[in-house]
Amino acid sequence: MNRLAHEKSPYLLQHAENPVDWYPWGEEAFEKAKKENKPVFLSIGYATCHWCHVMAHESFEDEEVAKLMNDAFINIKVDREERPDIDNTYMTVCQMLTGQGGWPLTIIMTPDKEPFFAATYLPKSSMQGRIGMLDLVPQIKNAWQNDQKRINDAVQRIKEGFSKSLQLGQSKQALPGQITQEAFQNLKDRFDPDYGGFGGSPKFPSPHNLLFLADYARIHESDQAKEMVHKTLLQMRLGGLWDHIGKGFHRYSTDREWLLPHFEKMLYDQATLLMAYAEGWKLTGESLFKETALDIVTYVESQLQSPEGLFYSAEDADSEGEEGKFYVWSREEIDSILSNEESELFCTHYNIRAEGNFLDESTRQRTGKNIPHLSHSLSDAEEEKLAEIRQKLNKKREKRIRPQLDDKILTDWNGLMIAALAKAGVLLQNQKLIQKAETAFNQLLKLCKTDSSTLLHRIKDGEAAIEGMADDYAFLIRGALELYNATFNPDYLSEAVELQRTFTEHFADQTHGGFYYTAENAEELLGRQKEIYDGAIPSSNSVAVLNGYQLSRLTGETEFEQQSDKIITAFSDQISDAPAGYTYALYAHQLMQQPSHEIVITAKTINEQTNELIETARSSSGPGSVILVKTANQSELLSSIAPFTESYPVVEKPAVYVCSNFSCQAPVYNAESLIKLLQN
Repeated sequence: MNRLAHEKSPYLLQHAENPVDWYPWGEEAFEKAKKENKPVFLSIGYATCHWCHVMAHESFEDEEVAKLMNDAFINIKVDREERPDIDNTYMTVCQMLTGQGGWPLTIIMTPDKEPFFAATYLPKSSMQGRIGMLDLVPQIKNAWQNDQKRINDAVQRIKEGFSKSLQLGQSKQALPGQITQEAFQNLKDRFDPDYGGFGGSPKFPSPHNLLFLADYARIHESDQAKEMVHKTLLQMRLGGLWDHIGKGFHRYSTDREWLLPHFEKMLYDQATLLMAYAEGWKLTGESLFKETALDIVTYVESQLQSPEGLFYSAEDADSEGEEGKFYVWSREEIDSILSNEESELFCTHYNIRAEGNFLDESTRQRTGKNIPHLSHSLSDAEEEKLAEIRQKLNKKREKRIRPQLDDKILTDWNGLMIAALAKAGVLLQNQKLIQKAETAFNQLLKLCKTDSSTLLHRIKDGEAAIEGMADDYAFLIRGALELYNATFNPDYLSEAVELQRTFTEHFADQTHGGFYYTAENAEELLGRQKEIYDGAIPSSNSVAVLNGYQLSRLTGETEFEQQSDKIITAFSDQISDAPAGYTYALYAHQLMQQPSHEIVITAKTINEQTNELIETARSSSGPGSVILVKTANQSELLSSIAPFTESYPVVEKPAVYVCSNFSCQAPVYNAESLIKLLQN
C-alpha cells in the first residue's frame, strides 16, 4: 500500500496498491521533492474515466514503469473532481502546450509547482507518434540532471503564456445587441439535421445549448430553434447514449448518431439533462420527454442516491476491466433470456444483430455485441409490450458485475441536481421531485456549510472537507433559488442571499467583475483564474449571472443585478468571439433583456385559490419574471429578505401585485384579471 490508502477519494483509493510511490497533493510531497531535488510527476484523473484506467493498468501497475517513476520523480495523484482548482490550472497549461486536453492529465513540474511538460494519456511504450512512459521518464530525468537551462526556459515560457489566461474577464464593453441571434446562428450552422446535436463526432449532450434554444424559441417564436431542441432531445433518447434497459444517460457519444457512447454515467449529466427534458416537454408537448425526465430521476434514485437523500458522483464506464461490458448484449444471450416471440420483438425494435450493431472504437470491427437503441419512437402499444421485456433483461443484467460507483458527494454537482429536481418538479407539476430537492438541500447544508457560512466541497463517509470553490457556491445558490420558486418557502431565499454574500466576499473580482474560481485565501498555484466557458456543465460565472439577476428581482437589492451586468461586461470579449461556447451565460443574458414582471401574491395561506393564481402567474408572465408569495406565517421573514414586500398587506382575500419597468399596478384578485394585466 502507498500513501493513497489513507485518502477518501475512490479514485485515489483505486491507486493505493500501485507499485508507484504515490503521494496525495500536499506539502509533504513538495517538501520531499525539494529535499531530494527531483521533479514532480502529477497525474490527474477521476474514478469513472476509461483512459485513466487504461494508463493505470499499463503503466502505474507495472513494476518496470513504477521503478523508473519512483527513481526519477516524486509522484502525486489528484482526483480532478475533488480538486477542480488544481485540474483547471494544469489543464490550461496542457491546452496551451498541446492544443488539446482530457484525462488522464499528465504534468511534470518543479518542486515549486511550476510545470514544464504536459500531456494526456501516455502509453507504456512509444507508439504512433505518442511517446511512452519507458522513453519519457529517462529523458526527463536526464534533462533535469543535465539540462536545467532547457527546463527553466520551458517554465518561463509556460508562466508567461499562463499569465495571459489570467487577463480573461477584464473587458469593459457591453455585449453586442445581436449577440443572442449570433449564438443562435452559430448553433444553427453546426446543427446536425439528421441526428440532432451540434457538430460531428464525438458528440456531447450540452444541455445548456438546449435551454438557451428553448427560451430563444419562445422569445422569438422561432420554429427552427424549437425543432433543434426537439430533434436533439429525441435522437439522444432513441440512441445508445440512453441506457434503454436500466435508464440514465451515458457521458457522450463517440459517433454523430448517438449510438456508441463512452459509458460512464455522471451525476451532472443526469441533472442538466433532467432540466433539458423537462423544458423540452414544456416547449414541444412531446410525451416521451416528460417520461424521460421521470426516468432520469428513477435511475438517479436507484443508483446514485445516498441513504440520506444526497447524490453520489458517478458510475464507471468499465467493469471487469472492459469499457461498456455491463451494458452490451449478444443476440444469443437475449435469445436465452426471452421467449422466441419476445426476443424477435425486442431485437427488431432495438436493432439487435447476430454480428453486433456497432463498430468497436479502436479496432473498427463488429464484436458480436449490441447496444440497444431505437430507430423511431414507440407507440403506446409497443411500449406496453416492450416495458415488460426490458424489465426481464434488466433483472438479468443486475446479476452482472456492476461498474464501480464513485460514492463521494460533491456540493456543486448536488447543487445542480437540487436545481434540476426543483425546476422539473414545477414544470412537470410533480411534488415528489420538489420534496427530493428539499431533502437533499437541507442535508447538504447540514454537512457542508460551516459556521462562518462558507461551503466545503466534498462529503465522503459523512465527513465534509476541501474548501469550496466557485461552482459550489454558484450551483448551490441556483438550487436554493429553484427551490424558492418551487415552494415559496422564504428560508430558501434567505439561504441564497447568505451564500451569495459569502461568495461575493471571498471570490468576487472587485476590479473587473466576475468571480474567481478559488477563494482569496485558497492555495496559490499559477494564479487565480475566472471561468466563463460552458463546457460539460455551465461555468460558475454563467450561473452567477442568472443567480444575481433573480436575486435582485426577488429581494429588491439592485447590487445583485449590477454584479450580473459586470460579469457579462467582464467577459464580453470572449463571448463575442464565440457566442455558442457561452450559451448558459447567454441564456441568462437573454432573460435579462426581456420585458419581465415581479409578481407578489399575498394570501393568508397557500390554498387552492392561491395555487390557481401561482399557476396563472407562472404560465402567463413570460421568461425572466419572478414570483414571491407572502403568507401570514412567513411575512416577517420575507420582509427581512425582500423589504419591498412589507408594504403588501395580507388580507382575507388572496391578492396579486404586478410590477414591471419599475412601476407597480393596483392589485387584482382572480386569474382572469391577472392574465389581462400580464398581457398588457
